[in-house]
This record gives sequence, C-alpha cells and structure tokens, in this order.
Amino acid sequence: QVQFVESGGGLVQPGGSLRLSCAASGFTFSMKTMTWYRQAPGKERDLVATITRSGGSTDYADSLNGRFTISRDNAKDTVYLQLNSLTPGDTDVYYCNVMNPTGVWGKGTLVTVSI
Repeated sequence: QVQFVESGGGLVQPGGSLRLSCAASGFTFSMKTMTWYRQAPGKERDLVATITRSGGSTDYADSLNGRFTISRDNAKDTVYLQLNSLTPGDTDVYYCNVMNPTGVWGKGTLVTVSI
C-alpha cells in the first residue's frame, strides 16, 4: 500500500538548517509529482513545495522567500526538503505526499526552531 516515511526533523536554532527526507513506497514514484506540506497544531496543512516527476521543475509557497529547496532521487524513491535560514515561524510538522493527495499521509517529521 501507499506509504510515506518522513525523517530528518529536530530542534534547531534560528538561522539554522535541516534536510528532511521522505521515503515513498506503494506506487511508481518516478511517475508522480511530489510535494511537501507543513502543519502547525490546530491548523490546516499548507503546501510548501512541489517538484515534477523528473525534478526539472519546482514551485514554492511565496512566503518562503527562497529559503527552502525541494529535490528528489527517483532511484531511491525519496524526496527531500532542504530548509535554510529557519525561523520560529517554521516550527511545524512536515509531511510529503503526491500532488493532489488522496488521504494517505505519513506521520510527518517535527521541525522545532527555537533558541
């Protein structure tokens, strides 16, 4: 079945960086546009970044101001999110999924930005 396993989150100081990973399975990864979302407690999930099947095109939420970079490795069925210049406002649980998610979600990985 479809599965997403996110990892790489943790506690980081403001201005720091993290690299998130998401291992996907249960579908043909290379045939899917992939996305990263984030969600704060009590709020809806927000789309953060998108990458096309080949990785040739990416798109980001305007609010990120170029601080995050999405990438993928189709040989490993894995999508990544590089987070730079982190601020406390980036504290969220981060999830990956396919474009237009159908309801299956992983557990996410928690990013906490704090002194």
